[in-house]
Amino acid sequence: MKNYIIWTLIILAAGSACKKDQIVVQPIGPETTPVAFPKPANFPPVSMPADNPLTEEGIRLGRHLFYDPRLSGDNTQSCSSCHLQESSFSDPNQFSTGIDGSIGDRNAMVIMNLAWQDFFFWDGRSSSLEDQALQPIENPIEMNTTWPEVLAKLEADPKYVQMFEAAFGQNAITKENAARALAQFERTLISADSKFDRWQRGAYQFTQLEADGYQIFNSEEGDCFHCHGDLNTGNLFGSYGDLQFSNNGLDSILTPFTGYEVVTGDSLDRGKFKIPSLRNVEYSFPYMHDGRFTTLQEVIEHYNMGGHISYTIDPNMKVAGTGRNWTPYQKSALIAFMRTLSDDLFLTDTALANPW
Repeated sequence: MKNYIIWTLIILAAGSACKKDQIVVQPIGPETTPVAFPKPANFPPVSMPADNPLTEEGIRLGRHLFYDPRLSGDNTQSCSSCHLQESSFSDPNQFSTGIDGSIGDRNAMVIMNLAWQDFFFWDGRSSSLEDQALQPIENPIEMNTTWPEVLAKLEADPKYVQMFEAAFGQNAITKENAARALAQFERTLISADSKFDRWQRGAYQFTQLEADGYQIFNSEEGDCFHCHGDLNTGNLFGSYGDLQFSNNGLDSILTPFTGYEVVTGDSLDRGKFKIPSLRNVEYSFPYMHDGRFTTLQEVIEHYNMGGHISYTIDPNMKVAGTGRNWTPYQKSALIAFMRTLSDDLFLTDTALANPW
C-alpha cells in the first residue's frame, strides 16, 4: 500500500493537469495489507529489506508454501518436515533425510528470530532469508527438484494463483516471489515469551539455581558469554557482531573446506560454524552443527573438558586441554538457566502451524 500511494503521488505531482482517469499506476505490486514488524518490547530494532516488506498476503502465502510438500520432487516433503514447530522449527533427528532417502551431514538449524540474524546455514553461505529460501528446493539431498517443476505445480493450483496475485500481482508465480513469501513468513517466527524474557521485563524472578546458572554463564567461571553474549537481541545468546562463526573445539583434526571456510576460502576459517541461538535450546536437540550431542548434559560436559585443540580453535576456549572441573551443582545450575530460555508458547502457537 505504501509504495502504491507514493508512486501515485509522484505521478500527480508530475502533472497537475492530469485527470484521475489518466493516471497509469506502474506495475510495482497490488493492493496489499502492510504488517508492522511485531518487534517485542525487549528486543532491539531491525532493518527490514526495502524490496520485501511484510504484508498479510505475503505472510499467508509463505506459510502455505512452508508447509506444502509439493515443493519437493515427489510431493512428500515440505520445509516443515525438517523444521518442526515443537522442536523450535528444527529437526530432532541428528541428520535430516531427503525425499530419496539421502541423509545429510548437518543438523537442521533452528528457524526463529531470523530478522536479527546476518547469516544463514551453518556455514553462513547465505546473507539473506530470500536467498536461503531458494536453496533447499534444488538441493539433491533435501527436496531434490527444480524451480520450474515447483512453479508448474503452483500454477496448476487455483488457490496459489490467487494467493500469489494477492501478494505480488498478476503473473507473479516466480521462484523469486516464492522465496520472498517464505522469507516474510519466517520473519514472523518470533520467540519472545521465555522465563528469561519475562525476567527482563520484571515479570519473573529466577530461582536460586537459575540465578546461579546465570551468574556462572556470564562470568569467567563459566565463560559462556563470550560467544553467547548478545543479551539484548532477539537472537538471544547466539552469534552477534564480529563473532558470528566459531570453532568451539569439537575436533582436533579438521576436515578441509568445512564450516565458514566454504564461504571465505580461508583455511583460518576451517571448522568454524555459525554460533546458534540458545533460545529454546531445551527443545532443539540434538546439538552442534552435526548433532553429535543429544542432551544438554553432554553439551555441558564438552565445555567442562575444555574442547579439543586445533589451529583454528576459538581463543575464548581458554581451558582446551585442561578443563574447567565444574562441580555437579554448577552443571545443574547452567542447565537450569538455559531452560529459562524455553518459550512454550512459540512451540504451540497455532498462528505459526500448518494452515492446510
